[in-house]
Amino acid sequence: MNLDADFSLLQLIADDLAERGWSVQDAFLPASLIAALAAECRTRASEGLLAAAAVGRGDGQAVREGIRGDRIHWLEPGQSEACDHYLSALDTLRLTLNRTLFLGLEDFEGHFALYPPGSFYQKHLDRFRDDDRRTVTAVFYLNADWREEQGGALRMYLPDEQVLDLAPLAGRLAVFLSGDFPHEVLPASHERLSLTGWFRRRGSF
Repeated sequence: MNLDADFSLLQLIADDLAERGWSVQDAFLPASLIAALAAECRTRASEGLLAAAAVGRGDGQAVREGIRGDRIHWLEPGQSEACDHYLSALDTLRLTLNRTLFLGLEDFEGHFALYPPGSFYQKHLDRFRDDDRRTVTAVFYLNADWREEQGGALRMYLPDEQVLDLAPLAGRLAVFLSGDFPHEVLPASHERLSLTGWFRRRGSF
């Protein structure tokens, strides 16, 4: 899609979520923006801004590289032009999902994720047991010229014991219902970059 909303593509994502709970779209954003986002991620890494990601939440948070090995830095509006374009595109998607599926999504939280070679994230769900606000997961990949033999796939566990492996190809957007699909990140032989985030609704607690 271009920087303005491609409503047919956004509607396709909404239709996929309604039908099966997940959607995968390639070339979601232009190559120039993908390159700018990848450069932004690497700049933050070189400046020491990316930190080892934790598991759990609240007082139970802990860095456990045997479970996940990515390094992250959270997105905030105004950090860079490229990030603001990305957040704007995701907000347009949020509004489309609300209008079409009545999900009541209130906001989006997300971060850069850099997986060093050999790192991974074990099988998990994105919705916390004691916090049901995360409703829809969105993962956008920034890896130019990625080859499937380099690994790093997002492995999704679908109903009826089906498994879907998605290579982290630049421009690919994976969207799925956060509480419905266990998934993991497989090890890669090369550095792996993505933007990972969640559309959140108001909590029920």
